[in-house]
Amino acid sequence: MQSSLEARIRELGPWFHNLTLDGIETAPDHFLGDYPRTKFARFASALPADLAGKSVLDIGCNAGFYAFEMKKRGAGRVVAVDSDPRYLAQARLAADVLGHDIELRELDVYRVAELGERFDLVIFMGVLYHLRHPLLALDLLHDHVARDLLLFQSMLRGPEPVAVAGDYPFEETDVFERPGHPAMYFVEKCYAGDWTNWWIPNRACVEGMLRSAGFAIETRAEDEVYLCRHTARRSIESDAEVVP
Repeated sequence: MQSSLEARIRELGPWFHNLTLDGIETAPDHFLGDYPRTKFARFASALPADLAGKSVLDIGCNAGFYAFEMKKRGAGRVVAVDSDPRYLAQARLAADVLGHDIELRELDVYRVAELGERFDLVIFMGVLYHLRHPLLALDLLHDHVARDLLLFQSMLRGPEPVAVAGDYPFEETDVFERPGHPAMYFVEKCYAGDWTNWWIPNRACVEGMLRSAGFAIETRAEDEVYLCRHTARRSIESDAEVVP
Protein backbone atom coordinates (compact mmCIF):
# COMPACT_ATOMS: atom_id res chain seq x y z
CA MET A 1 0.00 0.00 0.00
CA GLN A 2 2.78 2.43 0.96
CA SER A 3 4.75 1.58 -2.19
CA SER A 4 1.64 2.44 -4.21
CA LEU A 5 1.39 5.81 -2.45
CA GLU A 6 5.09 6.48 -3.04
CA ALA A 7 4.61 5.76 -6.74
CA ARG A 8 1.63 8.11 -6.90
CA ILE A 9 3.57 10.88 -5.15
CA ARG A 10 6.45 10.49 -7.62
CA GLU A 11 4.01 10.44 -10.53
CA LEU A 12 2.55 13.79 -9.47
CA GLY A 13 5.94 15.40 -8.81
CA PRO A 14 7.67 17.70 -8.53
CA TRP A 15 5.96 19.05 -5.42
CA PHE A 16 6.39 22.62 -4.13
CA HIS A 17 4.69 21.85 -0.81
CA ASN A 18 6.47 19.37 1.40
CA LEU A 19 3.64 17.37 2.96
CA THR A 20 3.94 14.22 5.04
CA LEU A 21 1.55 11.64 3.66
CA ASP A 22 1.43 8.41 5.62
CA GLY A 23 5.03 8.96 6.69
CA ILE A 24 6.26 9.92 3.19
CA GLU A 25 7.51 13.45 2.51
CA THR A 26 6.48 14.85 -0.86
CA ALA A 27 9.39 17.31 -1.22
CA PRO A 28 12.11 16.23 1.23
CA ASP A 29 14.85 18.04 -0.72
CA HIS A 30 13.03 21.37 -1.08
CA PHE A 31 15.46 24.26 -1.59
CA LEU A 32 13.64 26.20 1.16
CA GLY A 33 13.75 23.33 3.63
CA ASP A 34 10.54 21.98 5.16
CA TYR A 35 8.41 24.38 3.15
CA PRO A 36 5.89 25.81 3.78
CA ARG A 37 5.66 24.36 7.28
CA THR A 38 8.62 26.31 8.66
CA LYS A 39 7.35 29.53 7.09
CA PHE A 40 3.86 29.03 8.48
CA ALA A 41 5.29 28.50 11.95
CA ARG A 42 6.60 32.08 11.90
CA PHE A 43 3.16 33.67 11.48
CA ALA A 44 0.63 30.99 12.47
CA SER A 45 -0.19 32.79 15.73
CA ALA A 46 -1.48 35.82 13.79
CA LEU A 47 -4.46 33.79 12.53
CA PRO A 48 -7.48 32.88 14.67
CA ALA A 49 -6.81 29.61 16.49
CA ASP A 50 -10.48 28.63 16.24
CA LEU A 51 -12.11 28.89 12.80
CA ALA A 52 -15.21 26.89 13.71
CA GLY A 53 -18.10 27.91 11.49
CA LYS A 54 -15.88 30.04 9.26
CA SER A 55 -15.52 29.68 5.51
CA VAL A 56 -12.10 29.78 3.84
CA LEU A 57 -11.00 30.31 0.24
CA ASP A 58 -7.41 29.39 -0.65
CA ILE A 59 -6.44 30.96 -4.00
CA GLY A 60 -3.41 29.42 -5.68
CA CYS A 61 -3.63 26.52 -3.25
CA ASN A 62 -0.81 24.49 -4.79
CA ALA A 63 -0.77 21.11 -2.98
CA GLY A 64 -3.12 22.39 -0.28
CA PHE A 65 -0.92 23.01 2.77
CA TYR A 66 -2.71 26.15 3.95
CA ALA A 67 -6.16 24.76 3.22
CA PHE A 68 -5.34 21.73 5.37
CA GLU A 69 -4.02 23.92 8.19
CA MET A 70 -7.28 25.89 8.23
CA LYS A 71 -9.22 22.62 8.42
CA LYS A 72 -7.11 21.69 11.44
CA ARG A 73 -8.33 24.91 13.06
CA GLY A 74 -11.91 23.81 12.62
CA ALA A 75 -12.89 25.77 9.52
CA GLY A 76 -16.23 24.67 8.16
CA ARG A 77 -16.23 25.07 4.39
CA VAL A 78 -12.80 25.24 2.75
CA VAL A 79 -12.58 25.88 -0.98
CA ALA A 80 -9.15 25.63 -2.61
CA VAL A 81 -8.57 26.78 -6.18
CA ASP A 82 -5.62 26.72 -8.54
CA SER A 83 -5.14 27.15 -12.28
CA ASP A 84 -2.70 24.22 -12.50
CA PRO A 85 -4.39 20.80 -12.71
CA ARG A 86 -1.25 19.03 -11.47
CA TYR A 87 -1.27 21.01 -8.23
CA LEU A 88 -4.95 20.20 -7.81
CA ALA A 89 -4.19 16.50 -8.32
CA GLN A 90 -1.52 16.75 -5.62
CA ALA A 91 -3.98 18.47 -3.27
CA ARG A 92 -6.64 15.87 -4.01
CA LEU A 93 -4.27 13.01 -3.17
CA ALA A 94 -3.08 14.75 0.00
CA ALA A 95 -6.64 15.48 1.13
CA ASP A 96 -7.58 11.83 0.65
CA VAL A 97 -4.58 10.57 2.61
CA LEU A 98 -4.89 13.16 5.39
CA GLY A 99 -8.68 12.86 5.61
CA HIS A 100 -9.45 16.54 5.03
CA ASP A 101 -12.76 17.48 3.42
CA ILE A 102 -11.98 20.40 1.10
CA GLU A 103 -13.51 21.50 -2.20
CA LEU A 104 -11.02 21.72 -5.05
CA ARG A 105 -11.67 23.71 -8.21
CA GLU A 106 -9.62 24.61 -11.27
CA LEU A 107 -9.94 28.38 -11.36
CA ASP A 108 -7.65 31.39 -11.69
CA VAL A 109 -7.88 34.57 -9.66
CA TYR A 110 -9.41 36.59 -12.50
CA ARG A 111 -12.49 34.31 -12.40
CA VAL A 112 -13.20 34.35 -8.66
CA ALA A 113 -16.54 36.07 -9.25
CA GLU A 114 -17.74 32.74 -10.67
CA LEU A 115 -17.70 31.35 -7.13
CA GLY A 116 -20.67 33.59 -6.36
CA GLU A 117 -19.99 33.90 -2.65
CA ARG A 118 -17.86 35.60 -0.03
CA PHE A 119 -15.57 33.93 2.49
CA ASP A 120 -14.61 34.79 6.07
CA LEU A 121 -10.93 34.19 5.32
CA VAL A 122 -9.27 34.47 1.90
CA ILE A 123 -5.74 33.09 1.56
CA PHE A 124 -3.68 34.71 -1.19
CA MET A 125 -0.16 33.44 -0.59
CA GLY A 126 2.55 33.49 -3.22
CA VAL A 127 0.31 34.49 -6.12
CA LEU A 128 0.59 38.24 -6.74
CA TYR A 129 4.04 38.22 -8.36
CA HIS A 130 2.98 35.49 -10.79
CA LEU A 131 0.23 37.70 -12.25
CA ARG A 132 0.34 40.00 -15.25
CA HIS A 133 -2.43 42.13 -13.69
CA PRO A 134 -1.76 42.17 -9.94
CA LEU A 135 -3.82 45.19 -8.84
CA LEU A 136 -6.80 43.93 -10.82
CA ALA A 137 -6.53 40.66 -8.90
CA LEU A 138 -6.65 42.46 -5.53
CA ASP A 139 -9.66 44.49 -6.70
CA LEU A 140 -11.45 41.28 -7.70
CA LEU A 141 -10.76 39.68 -4.32
CA HIS A 142 -12.13 42.74 -2.56
CA ASP A 143 -15.20 43.10 -4.76
CA HIS A 144 -16.26 39.47 -5.06
CA VAL A 145 -14.92 36.98 -2.49
CA ALA A 146 -13.45 38.63 0.62
CA ARG A 147 -15.84 39.25 3.51
CA ASP A 148 -13.47 39.79 6.43
CA LEU A 149 -9.84 38.60 6.59
CA LEU A 150 -7.20 38.35 3.87
CA LEU A 151 -3.97 36.43 4.46
CA PHE A 152 -1.55 37.81 1.89
CA GLN A 153 2.04 37.07 0.91
CA SER A 154 4.25 38.25 -1.92
CA MET A 155 7.89 37.99 -2.83
CA LEU A 156 9.42 41.40 -2.00
CA ARG A 157 12.61 43.07 -3.13
CA GLY A 158 14.08 46.46 -2.29
CA PRO A 159 14.52 48.59 0.85
CA GLU A 160 12.07 49.43 3.62
CA PRO A 161 9.37 52.06 2.86
CA VAL A 162 9.86 55.82 3.14
CA ALA A 163 7.15 58.38 3.88
CA VAL A 164 5.13 59.38 0.82
CA ALA A 165 3.15 62.61 0.51
CA GLY A 166 -0.47 62.65 -0.58
CA ASP A 167 0.39 64.45 -3.80
CA TYR A 168 3.36 65.85 -5.74
CA PRO A 169 3.65 68.55 -8.40
CA PHE A 170 4.25 67.37 -11.95
CA GLU A 171 7.74 68.88 -11.90
CA GLU A 172 8.78 66.80 -8.89
CA THR A 173 10.76 63.83 -10.23
CA ASP A 174 13.45 63.20 -7.62
CA VAL A 175 10.96 61.52 -5.30
CA PHE A 176 10.81 58.52 -7.62
CA GLU A 177 14.54 57.97 -7.22
CA ARG A 178 14.38 57.62 -3.44
CA PRO A 179 15.14 54.15 -2.06
CA GLY A 180 11.96 52.77 -0.52
CA HIS A 181 9.55 54.80 -2.66
CA PRO A 182 6.66 52.54 -3.80
CA ALA A 183 7.88 50.59 -6.82
CA MET A 184 7.24 47.34 -8.63
CA TYR A 185 9.89 45.71 -10.78
CA PHE A 186 8.78 44.15 -14.05
CA VAL A 187 10.40 40.88 -15.13
CA GLU A 188 10.22 40.69 -18.91
CA LYS A 189 11.97 37.34 -19.28
CA CYS A 190 12.71 35.20 -16.25
CA TYR A 191 13.62 35.43 -12.57
CA ALA A 192 14.87 32.58 -10.36
CA GLY A 193 14.32 30.18 -13.24
CA ASP A 194 10.58 30.88 -13.30
CA TRP A 195 9.08 32.66 -16.32
CA THR A 196 5.84 33.28 -14.37
CA ASN A 197 7.54 35.75 -12.03
CA TRP A 198 6.17 38.87 -13.72
CA TRP A 199 6.15 41.58 -11.05
CA ILE A 200 8.19 41.98 -7.86
CA PRO A 201 7.04 44.82 -5.59
CA ASN A 202 8.92 46.48 -2.79
CA ARG A 203 7.27 46.70 0.62
CA ALA A 204 5.92 50.24 0.16
CA CYS A 205 4.33 49.22 -3.11
CA VAL A 206 2.59 46.09 -1.87
CA GLU A 207 1.31 47.84 1.26
CA GLY A 208 -0.04 50.68 -0.89
CA MET A 209 -1.68 48.24 -3.30
CA LEU A 210 -3.44 46.45 -0.44
CA ARG A 211 -4.77 49.73 0.95
CA SER A 212 -5.77 50.94 -2.52
CA ALA A 213 -7.78 47.76 -3.12
CA GLY A 214 -9.64 48.21 0.17
CA PHE A 215 -7.69 45.96 2.54
CA ALA A 216 -6.65 47.51 5.84
CA ILE A 217 -3.37 46.01 7.06
CA GLU A 218 -3.87 44.71 10.60
CA THR A 219 -0.46 43.19 11.11
CA ARG A 220 2.74 42.39 9.29
CA ALA A 221 2.64 38.80 10.43
CA GLU A 222 5.98 37.79 8.91
CA ASP A 223 8.56 39.43 6.68
CA GLU A 224 6.46 38.98 3.52
CA VAL A 225 3.09 38.11 5.10
CA TYR A 226 0.23 40.44 5.98
CA LEU A 227 -3.08 39.85 7.71
CA CYS A 228 -5.59 42.36 6.36
CA ARG A 229 -9.24 43.19 6.91
CA HIS A 230 -11.79 43.94 4.20
CA THR A 231 -12.88 47.59 4.35
CA ALA A 232 -14.58 50.09 2.08
CA ARG A 233 -12.37 51.06 -0.81
CA ARG A 234 -11.82 54.81 -1.00
CA SER A 235 -12.12 56.59 -4.31
CA ILE A 236 -9.31 59.14 -4.49
CA GLU A 237 -11.12 61.24 -7.12
CA SER A 238 -14.25 61.82 -5.05
CA ASP A 239 -12.82 61.04 -1.60
CA ALA A 240 -15.76 58.70 -1.18
CA GLU A 241 -15.92 55.14 0.06
CA VAL A 242 -16.77 52.47 -2.50
CA VAL A 243 -18.43 49.34 -1.11
CA PRO A 244 -19.28 46.82 -3.86
